[in-house]
Amino acid sequence: MSDDAIHDDSMNDNSMNDDLINNNLINDNLMHENVTRQEALREVPAGLFGRTLNAIQPDVDMNKIAGSHDILFICLDTLRYDVAAEEESKGTTPVLNRYGPWEKCQAPGNFTYPSHHAMFAGFLPCPYDAKSIADRQPLFFPVNAGMGKRAPAGAFGFSGATIMEGLEKAGYDTWCVGGVAFFDKRSDLGRVFPGYFRRSYWNPSFACPVKDSTGNQVDFLLKKIEKADRDIPVFLYLNIDAIHYPNYFYLDGAVHDSLESHGAALRYVDGQLGRLFERWKAVRGSTFVICCSDHGTCYGEDGCQFHGINHPAVTTVPYKHFTL
Repeated sequence: MSDDAIHDDSMNDNSMNDDLINNNLINDNLMHENVTRQEALREVPAGLFGRTLNAIQPDVDMNKIAGSHDILFICLDTLRYDVAAEEESKGTTPVLNRYGPWEKCQAPGNFTYPSHHAMFAGFLPCPYDAKSIADRQPLFFPVNAGMGKRAPAGAFGFSGATIMEGLEKAGYDTWCVGGVAFFDKRSDLGRVFPGYFRRSYWNPSFACPVKDSTGNQVDFLLKKIEKADRDIPVFLYLNIDAIHYPNYFYLDGAVHDSLESHGAALRYVDGQLGRLFERWKAVRGSTFVICCSDHGTCYGEDGCQFHGINHPAVTTVPYKHFTL
């Protein structure tokens, strides 16, 4: 049997399962709400779940951003919410503080790989107190993912497998500047995420064990934007790995990673982001920034270490978006 035939069979099986699930949701909903079957079919499942948070009007309309602004998606890989909030309160991250407070959010995954698959499909970190999928206020909305065909207010509805694919259809050039090994292109696994972009870049000076990795990434980008066509909008994904292990060398005298060195790494990153933001705005003009963590990590809490586990220190992350 050909690969195409196997693929087609798989799609048919999934469609049958989805139909059964959707019909159950629709039937349950029609018992409690005065909606037509046709309306329900268009909005399964998000439109069938009542909001549990107070309805909030979006603070940005991505349909106005897309096409008129560059978009920078900056992932501070492994940054914990509690550390980010503490540095914010002490005023030791002045660049990031300039753009508003961190929002406490739920991570879409508990380590880099699952989290990025979700985020690249438009499922960014959601409010910490969200009780259902309807409590999300998405910036990007995949219109063919079984959640309805109509994007919520303020969300950019896209077709394709990723937000990058959707933005490319809207005229964007898409760039990836990698950090952690999932973006290094040195293995089959390390080529998956870079393959989602038209242009992807990584070199050993961007790697986790390099103390000035973020500075090297910023230096690279500052040179690249000088040569880029200013008439073509850019979507940049930047994976900053300085906060990921090892980070002990950002704290004088430290010999192992800790919450304190985690914070020191964030302070270092903050200074480098200042250079990037200042020059990007000067060269490229209006720019929308999404800045968040993909997951946190543990330093011995409840006997837990590292990430890839569902501990609150791992699954609680900081998020913010803003315009330069």
